[in-house]
Amino acid sequence: MNFFSIDVETANPDFSSICQIGLVEFEKGSISQQWQSLVDPEDFFDPMNISIHGIEESDVSDAPKFPKAYKELTNILQDNIVVCHTHFDRVAFSQAIEKYNLKNPDWTWLDSARVVRRTWKELSKGGYGLKNVADFLEIEFQHHDALEDARAAGEIMLNAIQESDLSIEEWLDRVELPISGHSSSSSISMDGNPDGPLFGEVVVFTGALSITRAEAAKLAAEAGCEVASTVKKTTTLLVVGDQDISKLAGHKKSSKHRKAEKRIQKGYQIRIVKESDFKRVIDTKY
Repeated sequence: MNFFSIDVETANPDFSSICQIGLVEFEKGSISQQWQSLVDPEDFFDPMNISIHGIEESDVSDAPKFPKAYKELTNILQDNIVVCHTHFDRVAFSQAIEKYNLKNPDWTWLDSARVVRRTWKELSKGGYGLKNVADFLEIEFQHHDALEDARAAGEIMLNAIQESDLSIEEWLDRVELPISGHSSSSSISMDGNPDGPLFGEVVVFTGALSITRAEAAKLAAEAGCEVASTVKKTTTLLVVGDQDISKLAGHKKSSKHRKAEKRIQKGYQIRIVKESDFKRVIDTKY
Protein backbone atom coordinates (compact mmCIF):
# COMPACT_ATOMS: atom_id res chain seq x y z
CA MET A 1 0.00 0.00 0.00
CA ASN A 2 2.96 2.34 -0.52
CA PHE A 3 2.33 5.22 -2.93
CA PHE A 4 2.05 9.00 -3.25
CA SER A 5 -1.03 11.04 -4.16
CA ILE A 6 -0.83 14.46 -5.77
CA ASP A 7 -3.10 17.35 -6.75
CA VAL A 8 -2.66 20.80 -8.29
CA GLU A 9 -4.62 24.02 -8.61
CA THR A 10 -4.21 26.37 -11.57
CA ALA A 11 -4.32 30.15 -11.90
CA ASN A 12 -6.41 30.17 -15.07
CA PRO A 13 -7.91 27.79 -17.68
CA ASP A 14 -4.42 27.05 -19.06
CA PHE A 15 -3.40 23.73 -17.47
CA SER A 16 0.25 24.82 -17.29
CA SER A 17 -0.58 27.67 -14.89
CA ILE A 18 -0.02 25.58 -11.74
CA CYS A 19 -0.26 27.79 -8.63
CA GLN A 20 -0.42 25.14 -5.87
CA ILE A 21 0.81 21.56 -5.48
CA GLY A 22 -0.18 19.14 -2.72
CA LEU A 23 1.54 15.79 -2.13
CA VAL A 24 0.78 13.04 0.40
CA GLU A 25 2.81 9.88 1.01
CA PHE A 26 1.06 6.70 2.12
CA GLU A 27 3.00 3.84 3.73
CA LYS A 28 1.44 0.59 4.96
CA GLY A 29 -2.02 2.09 4.53
CA SER A 30 -1.41 5.30 6.52
CA ILE A 31 -0.23 8.85 5.82
CA SER A 32 3.50 9.10 6.52
CA GLN A 33 4.22 12.64 5.32
CA GLN A 34 2.62 15.59 3.53
CA TRP A 35 4.09 18.35 1.37
CA GLN A 36 2.50 21.40 -0.22
CA SER A 37 3.70 24.53 -1.90
CA LEU A 38 2.25 27.57 -3.60
CA VAL A 39 3.77 28.10 -7.05
CA ASP A 40 4.31 31.28 -9.05
CA PRO A 41 2.80 30.33 -12.45
CA GLU A 42 4.23 33.44 -14.15
CA ASP A 43 0.76 33.88 -15.58
CA PHE A 44 -2.45 35.78 -14.87
CA PHE A 45 -5.04 34.73 -12.27
CA ASP A 46 -8.55 34.33 -13.66
CA PRO A 47 -11.31 35.53 -11.28
CA MET A 48 -13.18 32.26 -11.87
CA ASN A 49 -10.22 30.18 -10.70
CA ILE A 50 -9.70 32.45 -7.71
CA SER A 51 -13.35 31.94 -6.73
CA ILE A 52 -12.75 28.17 -6.71
CA HIS A 53 -9.49 27.85 -4.75
CA GLY A 54 -9.08 31.28 -3.20
CA ILE A 55 -5.46 31.74 -4.31
CA GLU A 56 -4.60 35.19 -5.68
CA GLU A 57 -1.56 36.58 -7.48
CA SER A 58 -0.37 38.35 -4.31
CA ASP A 59 -0.30 34.99 -2.48
CA VAL A 60 2.39 33.59 -4.79
CA SER A 61 4.64 36.66 -5.02
CA ASP A 62 7.37 34.94 -2.98
CA ALA A 63 6.54 31.36 -4.06
CA PRO A 64 8.92 29.25 -6.14
CA LYS A 65 8.38 28.96 -9.87
CA PHE A 66 7.40 25.57 -11.27
CA PRO A 67 10.92 24.38 -12.26
CA LYS A 68 12.14 24.70 -8.65
CA ALA A 69 9.08 22.95 -7.18
CA TYR A 70 9.28 20.25 -9.85
CA LYS A 71 12.93 19.54 -9.07
CA GLU A 72 12.05 18.97 -5.42
CA LEU A 73 9.18 16.68 -6.41
CA THR A 74 11.30 14.57 -8.75
CA ASN A 75 13.76 13.93 -5.93
CA ILE A 76 10.90 12.63 -3.79
CA LEU A 77 8.84 10.76 -6.39
CA GLN A 78 11.44 9.05 -8.56
CA ASP A 79 10.51 5.40 -9.29
CA ASN A 80 7.31 5.61 -7.21
CA ILE A 81 3.61 5.24 -8.00
CA VAL A 82 1.82 8.60 -8.02
CA VAL A 83 -1.97 8.67 -7.71
CA CYS A 84 -4.08 11.51 -9.08
CA HIS A 85 -7.87 11.71 -9.42
CA THR A 86 -8.75 12.04 -13.13
CA HIS A 87 -6.20 13.07 -15.78
CA PHE A 88 -6.39 16.79 -14.94
CA ASP A 89 -3.33 16.84 -12.67
CA ARG A 90 -1.27 14.61 -14.95
CA VAL A 91 -2.02 16.85 -17.96
CA ALA A 92 -1.26 19.96 -15.90
CA PHE A 93 2.17 18.56 -15.06
CA SER A 94 2.76 17.60 -18.68
CA GLN A 95 1.85 21.08 -19.89
CA ALA A 96 4.02 22.80 -17.28
CA ILE A 97 6.94 20.49 -18.07
CA GLU A 98 6.59 21.33 -21.75
CA LYS A 99 6.27 25.05 -20.99
CA TYR A 100 9.62 25.09 -19.17
CA ASN A 101 11.28 22.46 -21.40
CA LEU A 102 11.92 20.12 -18.47
CA LYS A 103 12.60 16.38 -18.43
CA ASN A 104 9.59 14.07 -18.08
CA PRO A 105 9.22 12.51 -14.60
CA ASP A 106 10.49 9.05 -13.64
CA TRP A 107 7.39 8.06 -11.75
CA THR A 108 4.33 5.96 -12.64
CA TRP A 109 0.93 7.65 -12.79
CA LEU A 110 -2.24 5.91 -11.55
CA ASP A 111 -5.65 7.56 -12.04
CA SER A 112 -7.81 6.88 -8.96
CA ALA A 113 -10.96 7.83 -10.90
CA ARG A 114 -10.33 4.88 -13.23
CA VAL A 115 -9.80 2.73 -10.14
CA VAL A 116 -13.12 3.91 -8.65
CA ARG A 117 -15.02 3.05 -11.84
CA ARG A 118 -13.66 -0.51 -11.69
CA THR A 119 -14.25 -0.97 -7.95
CA TRP A 120 -17.78 0.27 -7.26
CA LYS A 121 -20.45 -0.64 -9.81
CA GLU A 122 -22.66 2.29 -8.78
CA LEU A 123 -19.86 4.70 -9.76
CA SER A 124 -18.77 2.98 -12.97
CA LYS A 125 -20.75 5.20 -15.35
CA GLY A 126 -20.88 8.50 -13.48
CA GLY A 127 -20.46 10.26 -10.18
CA TYR A 128 -16.77 9.39 -9.92
CA GLY A 129 -15.59 12.98 -9.38
CA LEU A 130 -13.43 13.54 -6.30
CA LYS A 131 -16.10 15.25 -4.15
CA ASN A 132 -18.82 12.71 -4.93
CA VAL A 133 -16.58 9.69 -4.31
CA ALA A 134 -15.33 11.21 -1.04
CA ASP A 135 -18.95 11.71 0.05
CA PHE A 136 -19.77 8.14 -1.01
CA LEU A 137 -16.89 6.82 1.15
CA GLU A 138 -17.51 9.36 3.96
CA ILE A 139 -14.10 10.97 3.55
CA GLU A 140 -14.03 14.50 4.95
CA PHE A 141 -11.80 17.05 3.22
CA GLN A 142 -11.65 20.69 2.13
CA HIS A 143 -12.23 20.58 -1.62
CA HIS A 144 -10.04 22.65 -3.98
CA ASP A 145 -7.09 22.83 -1.61
CA ALA A 146 -4.32 20.88 -3.35
CA LEU A 147 -3.08 19.13 -0.21
CA GLU A 148 -6.59 18.22 0.93
CA ASP A 149 -7.54 16.97 -2.54
CA ALA A 150 -4.35 14.86 -2.68
CA ARG A 151 -5.17 13.34 0.70
CA ALA A 152 -8.71 12.53 -0.40
CA ALA A 153 -7.45 10.88 -3.60
CA GLY A 154 -5.05 8.77 -1.56
CA GLU A 155 -7.71 7.70 0.90
CA ILE A 156 -10.01 6.78 -1.99
CA MET A 157 -7.20 4.61 -3.34
CA LEU A 158 -6.81 2.88 0.04
CA ASN A 159 -10.55 2.15 0.12
CA ALA A 160 -10.38 0.69 -3.38
CA ILE A 161 -7.44 -1.53 -2.45
CA GLN A 162 -9.36 -2.87 0.53
CA GLU A 163 -12.60 -3.30 -1.41
CA SER A 164 -11.04 -4.98 -4.45
CA ASP A 165 -8.36 -7.08 -2.72
CA LEU A 166 -5.91 -5.82 -5.36
CA SER A 167 -2.56 -4.29 -4.45
CA ILE A 168 -1.46 -0.88 -5.73
CA GLU A 169 0.83 -2.64 -8.23
CA GLU A 170 -2.00 -4.89 -9.42
CA TRP A 171 -4.17 -1.84 -10.00
CA LEU A 172 -1.61 -0.61 -12.55
CA ASP A 173 -2.63 -3.61 -14.67
CA ARG A 174 -6.34 -3.58 -13.79
CA VAL A 175 -6.97 0.00 -14.96
CA GLU A 176 -5.77 -0.99 -18.43
CA LEU A 177 -8.59 -3.54 -18.71
CA PRO A 178 -12.20 -2.62 -19.50
CA ILE A 179 -14.43 -1.80 -16.54
CA SER A 180 -15.98 -5.27 -16.84
CA GLY A 181 -12.56 -6.78 -16.18
CA HIS A 182 -12.46 -8.69 -19.45
CA SER A 183 -10.60 -7.91 -22.63
CA SER A 184 -11.51 -9.20 -26.07
CA SER A 185 -7.87 -10.03 -26.78
CA SER A 186 -6.63 -11.27 -23.43
CA SER A 187 -7.91 -11.98 -19.95
CA ILE A 188 -6.34 -12.64 -16.57
CA SER A 189 -8.86 -15.49 -16.07
CA MET A 190 -8.30 -18.50 -18.35
CA ASP A 191 -8.93 -22.24 -18.53
CA GLY A 192 -5.90 -24.50 -18.67
CA ASN A 193 -4.75 -26.60 -21.60
CA PRO A 194 -5.85 -30.17 -20.65
CA ASP A 195 -2.70 -31.57 -22.29
CA GLY A 196 -0.37 -29.24 -20.37
CA PRO A 197 2.02 -30.58 -17.72
CA LEU A 198 0.41 -28.44 -15.00
CA PHE A 199 -3.22 -29.30 -15.76
CA GLY A 200 -5.20 -29.26 -12.52
CA GLU A 201 -3.23 -26.40 -10.98
CA VAL A 202 -5.12 -23.16 -10.28
CA VAL A 203 -2.75 -20.17 -10.40
CA VAL A 204 -3.11 -16.56 -9.30
CA PHE A 205 -0.56 -13.82 -10.06
CA THR A 206 0.33 -10.93 -7.76
CA GLY A 207 2.96 -8.21 -7.48
CA ALA A 208 5.13 -6.63 -10.18
CA LEU A 209 5.90 -9.23 -12.83
CA SER A 210 8.54 -8.97 -15.54
CA ILE A 211 5.82 -9.26 -18.19
CA THR A 212 2.20 -8.15 -18.36
CA ARG A 213 -0.37 -10.05 -16.34
CA ALA A 214 -2.15 -11.08 -19.55
CA GLU A 215 1.05 -12.54 -21.03
CA ALA A 216 1.77 -14.47 -17.83
CA ALA A 217 -1.79 -15.82 -17.77
CA LYS A 218 -1.54 -17.02 -21.37
CA LEU A 219 1.72 -18.86 -20.72
CA ALA A 220 0.37 -20.46 -17.54
CA ALA A 221 -2.81 -21.57 -19.33
CA GLU A 222 -0.77 -23.11 -22.15
CA ALA A 223 1.10 -25.11 -19.49
CA GLY A 224 -2.23 -26.41 -18.19
CA CYS A 225 -3.01 -24.03 -15.33
CA GLU A 226 -6.41 -22.57 -14.72
CA VAL A 227 -5.73 -18.86 -14.22
CA ALA A 228 -7.87 -17.02 -11.67
CA SER A 229 -7.93 -13.34 -10.74
CA THR A 230 -8.33 -13.83 -6.99
CA VAL A 231 -7.23 -16.32 -4.34
CA LYS A 232 -10.04 -18.79 -3.65
CA LYS A 233 -10.58 -22.23 -2.11
CA THR A 234 -9.40 -24.02 -5.25
CA THR A 235 -6.18 -21.99 -5.67
CA THR A 236 -3.06 -24.16 -5.66
CA LEU A 237 -0.36 -21.73 -6.81
CA LEU A 238 0.29 -18.06 -6.03
CA VAL A 239 2.99 -16.61 -8.29
CA VAL A 240 4.59 -13.49 -6.80
CA GLY A 241 6.85 -11.00 -8.57
CA ASP A 242 10.46 -11.60 -7.56
CA GLN A 243 10.92 -8.16 -5.99
CA ASP A 244 7.66 -8.52 -4.03
CA ILE A 245 8.35 -11.96 -2.55
CA SER A 246 11.49 -10.63 -0.85
CA LYS A 247 9.49 -8.10 1.18
CA LEU A 248 8.86 -8.59 4.86
CA ALA A 249 5.60 -9.71 6.45
CA GLY A 250 2.71 -7.35 7.03
CA HIS A 251 1.04 -4.92 4.66
CA LYS A 252 4.10 -4.70 2.42
CA LYS A 253 2.78 -7.94 0.92
CA SER A 254 -0.18 -7.71 -1.44
CA SER A 255 -3.66 -8.56 -0.23
CA LYS A 256 -3.60 -11.70 -2.39
CA HIS A 257 -0.31 -12.77 -0.79
CA ARG A 258 -1.67 -12.27 2.72
CA LYS A 259 -4.92 -14.04 1.84
CA ALA A 260 -3.00 -17.05 0.50
CA GLU A 261 -0.91 -17.23 3.69
CA LYS A 262 -4.06 -17.17 5.82
CA ARG A 263 -5.52 -20.03 3.77
CA ILE A 264 -2.30 -22.03 4.11
CA GLN A 265 -2.51 -21.61 7.90
CA LYS A 266 -6.03 -23.03 7.73
CA GLY A 267 -4.79 -26.11 5.91
CA TYR A 268 -5.35 -25.21 2.26
CA GLN A 269 -2.76 -26.64 -0.12
CA ILE A 270 -1.39 -23.50 -1.75
CA ARG A 271 2.20 -23.19 -2.90
CA ILE A 272 3.67 -19.66 -3.02
CA VAL A 273 6.44 -19.32 -5.62
CA LYS A 274 8.35 -16.42 -7.11
CA GLU A 275 7.97 -15.63 -10.78
CA SER A 276 11.45 -16.75 -11.83
CA ASP A 277 10.89 -20.17 -10.23
CA PHE A 278 7.51 -20.47 -11.93
CA LYS A 279 9.24 -19.77 -15.25
CA ARG A 280 11.47 -22.76 -14.66
CA VAL A 281 8.51 -24.95 -13.66
CA ILE A 282 6.66 -24.32 -16.91
CA ASP A 283 9.98 -24.50 -18.82
CA THR A 284 9.08 -21.52 -20.97
CA LYS A 285 11.44 -18.67 -21.74
CA TYR A 286 9.90 -15.22 -21.53
